[in-house]
Amino acid sequence: MKRYFISIALFLVASVQLLAQNGTLRGNVYDKETGAPVIYCNVQLAGTKFGGTTDLDGFFVISNIPAGEYRLVATYIGYDSVSTLIRIRPSGITYQAINMSESGIKLGEVSISAARQQARSTVNISQISVSNRQIKALPSVGGEADIVQYLQVIPGIISTGDQGGQIYIRGGAPVQNKILLDGLNVFNPFHSIGFYSVFETELIKNVDVLTGGFGADYGGRISAIVDIKTREGNKSRTSGFLSGGPFMAKGLIEGPIKKFKEGGTSVSYVLTAKRSLIDQTSKTLYKYAAPADSIGLPFSFTDLYGKISINTANGSRINIFGFNYDDAYNNPLLAAIDWKNTGAGANFHLIPSGSNIIVDGLVGFTTYNVGLKEKNEDPRTSDIDELSANVNFSFFGDKNEVKYGLELRSIRTDFEFVNPFGLRLAQEQNTTELGFYGKYKQIWGRLIVEPSLRTQYYSSLGALTLEPRFGLKYNITDNLRFKAAGGRFTQNILSTSNERDVVNLFNGFLTGPESTVTGFNGLPVKNKLQIAYHGVAGFEYDLGDNFQFNVEGYYKDFPQIIVVNRNKTEKSQADYSIEKGQAYGIDMSVKYEVPGRYVWLTYSHGYVKRNDGTQVYPTIFDRRHNVNFLITYDLDKSGSWQASARWNMGSGFPFTKTKGFYNYLDYLGGIGTPYQTANPDDVGIIYSEVRNGGRLPYYHRLDVSVQKKIKFSKHTGLEITASVTNAYDRANIFYFDRLNYVRVNQLPILPTLSAKFFF
Repeated sequence: MKRYFISIALFLVASVQLLAQNGTLRGNVYDKETGAPVIYCNVQLAGTKFGGTTDLDGFFVISNIPAGEYRLVATYIGYDSVSTLIRIRPSGITYQAINMSESGIKLGEVSISAARQQARSTVNISQISVSNRQIKALPSVGGEADIVQYLQVIPGIISTGDQGGQIYIRGGAPVQNKILLDGLNVFNPFHSIGFYSVFETELIKNVDVLTGGFGADYGGRISAIVDIKTREGNKSRTSGFLSGGPFMAKGLIEGPIKKFKEGGTSVSYVLTAKRSLIDQTSKTLYKYAAPADSIGLPFSFTDLYGKISINTANGSRINIFGFNYDDAYNNPLLAAIDWKNTGAGANFHLIPSGSNIIVDGLVGFTTYNVGLKEKNEDPRTSDIDELSANVNFSFFGDKNEVKYGLELRSIRTDFEFVNPFGLRLAQEQNTTELGFYGKYKQIWGRLIVEPSLRTQYYSSLGALTLEPRFGLKYNITDNLRFKAAGGRFTQNILSTSNERDVVNLFNGFLTGPESTVTGFNGLPVKNKLQIAYHGVAGFEYDLGDNFQFNVEGYYKDFPQIIVVNRNKTEKSQADYSIEKGQAYGIDMSVKYEVPGRYVWLTYSHGYVKRNDGTQVYPTIFDRRHNVNFLITYDLDKSGSWQASARWNMGSGFPFTKTKGFYNYLDYLGGIGTPYQTANPDDVGIIYSEVRNGGRLPYYHRLDVSVQKKIKFSKHTGLEITASVTNAYDRANIFYFDRLNYVRVNQLPILPTLSAKFFF
């Protein structure tokens, strides 16, 4: 036995010594002309098993390489292959930048094989990565494709409509979804007219949509994550575009401050701006769609974004950015609302020359304020300010990765609301959240495991959480993969939205209450956090080189959801109460993609329930069936003509039926109020005891567009887009005005013609 242990010890010592003699290769792959990263590029040491693919930043790491001299080869469809000699030092780190030139013959835009290889080596369950090119494959609603339109195609995501539309992801309300822009929170990323987000499509580098079961590197939300990253400005020349149509006008300009050169540092900038026009153009072009000829479609917004990027010769970089988004909906017949989201920050990615650890992080602030004035109601106001900072450390091994980090957020909220019974609800609070996480990934043959752990401290509540999470993927064959994930999630932010709002545009934000909370079924409240548990499992199958089938079943348990008691009738009643909930279902998709053709069919079948302690009821976003069909087709070989269409059908949303009406008397005169003879003007509504017991009609809509690209020179040209939203003029219900007994529909057929000049 002693000899046995000695043998093992000698073997381990020899293994460590052998590993110490191996080195690491890392580098970046750039477009030689523009300095832009080449994504999913294949890099290989010729004649060996060592290789990999670049990430979204064109960065790659190859570990545990025996010392020696090798030939590094980089290949990517549409680019000339590049080969260069490198030397790997014992226990050393070698950095190599590769610059690739576009080939004379463009074979395609996407390296499908690289994307498939990534699918075999990462867990990525309940995660869809969306590129700028995929967003622009959508029919251009109002002449402009937008990420909010693409999100609605993703299985498991539900939108409530064209006006005041919100995004609900696998049973999670909007406040339970974290939307990040370059690492900063954007509290309301969608404009009141539901076609558009605040994000500029041409600036988006990548969007990661995590609909459930996400890892511990994301915290502070209990349902889903949408992580949007913007690209850097042009590093070699000044360029941009100007575009206009009946819905909006926008522009972008970018260029180098210090030009990109091989082996040198570059500095670039990019600025974007867009302004809505629909509030003015609709008075003449879309009179039939407006609630009143005098006001047109009363939506207006302005979005501004700017960034400066510094890239060093060894792949390190820093970005300094800022944004200002504002929105207004002013309908004198219904409500007036305006909001503004402003923020600024700096993120960095450091590649130390003598260490295997990669460091990245962020420091920044974001503010959101909103006000709402409805007819015959007191105004509501809300303000939330967030200062955030985080730092992350990543280590890449041969078949494993380690990532850990620290996140700090300081949050201030200020909210005021007077309910229909004249009672004021207000909160002004400062709190701090401190999170630490660790994440590990290991590949054992066909099995990939990814355990992670997050701990979060919420100072205002004095709560410390442990949030274990786990993901795995098993490559049954090269084309068939099983995947699963699960974990515990918490958050401290809650929303003041109420499902009985006539127009659900007001998104006020609060942090976990320090005041009294009514426990579920009278039970004491142990903590005041919102909590969820996720479980997801599914398969992905490559039906061929160009077909992919994906199916996932999910279950989300919400054992504690904090809601605002907006209908309290006495001051002694608690301002908040607790509900429970569940969301479960199945999502399926089939995708076909070749150069010049893109087809995506998705179907979701889901259930979303809440329990308020009195009854179990479906939520207002409980859509049982949801189908999307998207197709994009190049009408000629050069791709100068492109047609696209998207059809969406969804079953009806629940609503609470009206039982009757009564004359509302406020008794402001006290016991002397003449209740027997008074004839008040205000009318109250008696709702059915069965919450959300009715169902609205089915929703369906077809959007189509045709685009023509005209090139004047290598860098200048014109894009003309003709589109029709709601092409067969389906009358989809928006809401029902109970008092006036009038049905109000979503937007009717809207034809548009827009043009974009790029240079």
